[in-house]
Amino acid sequence: MRRTTSPVSLVLLGIGTFLLVLAAMLAWYVEPRAQRTPIDTDATTVFTGQGSYFDAKKVKTVDGTKLTITRKVRGDVADSEAGGRAIWDVSTSVDTDDTLPASDPHDAFQWTVERWVTDRKTNAPVHCCGESPRFEGEAYLKFPFGVERRSYRWWDSTLGATVELRFKDRTEIQGHEGYLFTGTVDPVKTGTRQVPGVLVGQPDRGQVLAEEWYANHGIELVADQRTGRILYAAIGPRKTLRAPGADSDDNEVVLLESKRIAFTEETQKKQVELAKADNRKLQLVGLTAPVGAGGLGLLLAVAGSVMVFRGRPEGTAAVPASARIPESVPR
Repeated sequence: MRRTTSPVSLVLLGIGTFLLVLAAMLAWYVEPRAQRTPIDTDATTVFTGQGSYFDAKKVKTVDGTKLTITRKVRGDVADSEAGGRAIWDVSTSVDTDDTLPASDPHDAFQWTVERWVTDRKTNAPVHCCGESPRFEGEAYLKFPFGVERRSYRWWDSTLGATVELRFKDRTEIQGHEGYLFTGTVDPVKTGTRQVPGVLVGQPDRGQVLAEEWYANHGIELVADQRTGRILYAAIGPRKTLRAPGADSDDNEVVLLESKRIAFTEETQKKQVELAKADNRKLQLVGLTAPVGAGGLGLLLAVAGSVMVFRGRPEGTAAVPASARIPESVPR
């Protein structure tokens, strides 16, 4: 006897198939494309620590003062959307007790403005769109997605080159696990500056082209493994001036130095919150939604298939039981 297919079984089979396809798309298509550097970022990170700086008014280096580094990062959404890259405008100010609070960054002890352009997927630098400075390396204001336990080339703007940061260990910042990377910068000449000779131990000369030197006692960065977001950062910058051609640092003038300037606790908490939010989004499209859709889709597809296979004998429901002729009754 021919069987008919129930509309309910076809609906279940169709929904189940759709959910299975959706699960695959979320896991293999949507989730990888969700791992993109945001273009609408608007974040502020603050470092604090004790150190020394050159006071131009007193014409000497002042020791034991509080130093504050404030970095503001804002995405240029319009240019980013037009070019398909992540374009971030970055301003960094270094302040002392005398320049804080500063209503205008121009009043800071030191202020720089940069424009970073990166590939949204790989985090690699893209040399276009008014990029300044021209930088290289693998990691900058963040690490690439899916941070690995290996060394990375980190761009140091003061050095004007990359620094090798080595993976050291896993660690926790405000209860959230991240990967710790460390590195140092040995003293290196980074430029020149015209200053009075007396400032660098040459009082018999009026103006001299002094050498600018830079070193870093230690760089520590903790990155969220999945998103590459920086959860914690600490640096130990040392910027000095030396007389032209000086063989040693005996007469160098300290412009800025700190053994350790690190993220404030408030900045750490904020970075961890942002990292957790990013992880939840990636978890949703990469695991939770695909597993849920796949499990439900499989269940519905199996149920629908079984109902289709079994079907219903055609005409059986249309003939009342009382009207059927028993097989034992002679015809």
